[in-house]
This record gives sequence, C-alpha cells and structure tokens, in this order.
Amino acid sequence: MSKVTNLNQFRKSRARDEKRAKGDANAARFGRSKAERTLEEERARLESARLEGHKLDGPEE
Repeated sequence: MSKVTNLNQFRKSRARDEKRAKGDANAARFGRSKAERTLEEERARLESARLEGHKLDGPEE
C-alpha cells in the first residue's frame, strides 16, 4: 500500500523550510548582538577621534 500524502501539508512544510533557510542565511549575514554593534560603533568613534587629532591645522586668515 502507498502512503496518502496531503499536498497542502506538503506545500506548507516546504514553505516553512524555505523560510527558515532564508532566515538562517539572513542571521548569518546581518545577525550581530547589540554588544557587538555597540563595540563596533565605539571603535569607529575612537578611530575617528584619533584621526581627527592627527590632522594639521590649515593657515589661519
């Protein structure tokens, strides 16, 4: 005997799996914790301030 398959359940299951795979891909690409984002912003701010401190002043008029 063959097993009866409900096509609606099969479609929904496949759609769920595709959505989960897309979500995992996005998490790998964009997913960073708040601490990581804050640390990156702080490092960028410090580097910007360091670079600004090394600039030479232009001629004063």
